[in-house]
Amino acid sequence: MANSKRRIVQIASTILGNGYFEGFAKGTIYRGKLKSVCFPGLNCYSCPGAYTSCPIGSLQSVAAGLKHQISLYVIGFLMLIGTIGGRFVCGWLCPFGFFQELLYKIPSKKFRMPKFLNAFKYFFLAVFVLLLPALFTNEVGIGLPYFCKYICPAGTLEAGIPLTISNIALRGAIGILYYWKLILLGVTIILSILISRPFCRAVCPLGAIYSLFNPISFYKMNVDSKKCIKCDICNKNCPVDIKIYENANNPECVRCGKCVEKCPTKAIESGFNVNDRRMNNEKTFNNNCSVNNRN
Repeated sequence: MANSKRRIVQIASTILGNGYFEGFAKGTIYRGKLKSVCFPGLNCYSCPGAYTSCPIGSLQSVAAGLKHQISLYVIGFLMLIGTIGGRFVCGWLCPFGFFQELLYKIPSKKFRMPKFLNAFKYFFLAVFVLLLPALFTNEVGIGLPYFCKYICPAGTLEAGIPLTISNIALRGAIGILYYWKLILLGVTIILSILISRPFCRAVCPLGAIYSLFNPISFYKMNVDSKKCIKCDICNKNCPVDIKIYENANNPECVRCGKCVEKCPTKAIESGFNVNDRRMNNEKTFNNNCSVNNRN
């Protein structure tokens, strides 16, 4: 039931974020006032249907313009979303995360991703999103959006392919970079069929940012150690392969809620007030123990 609700939210988020259908028909992008607003998930600015901007693209613009000014809006937006939900966005709102989940449902032999690859997304964040745009600039001091231009498969899927299909002028400008991005998208698609959410876990710089907030965000995961029997059913159903009873607010957790739904002892909770519920449950448990001891 919980997973069905999440699917509805994912579908709604994808449609609402990319509802400018005229753009798909004409091969153009929306340039209205909403473009100054960031979408919370990874959703390409240049997608023909996108009403808003991608936070990673916007963050690169901030880094690229450090010699001139710093946009507190983009930094503040990412901090606000991270503080509220951590990686909740990854599990519920991100269109490209949703795309990877659908690919993983294709029947095939499945593999586990080595844990050390989780650290690579911080490399992409530091190098391609922050350092390169800030350090390598043109004659007027503006850097390139290196991650968007050379790495991001979401941009190829959402913008590159639809625009070249519907825009004749863009088809005539296709070069080696376009084919390089197609290769990266193809590799991402193949890996997403074999491995759960590989891009989210090993590459996505937005996931890297939100992961830093998981331990302190208002939205929490909690495991009742008195109920948990360490059966590992949570780990077997986890799309990012973590044992939540070892660290309830692990930076890799995308707050999808599968562990909550599958836990046989109902030891796992999630939400904005789980700490209050845990304290109340512990208080009730201690009071009952005291009563039983007196009897």
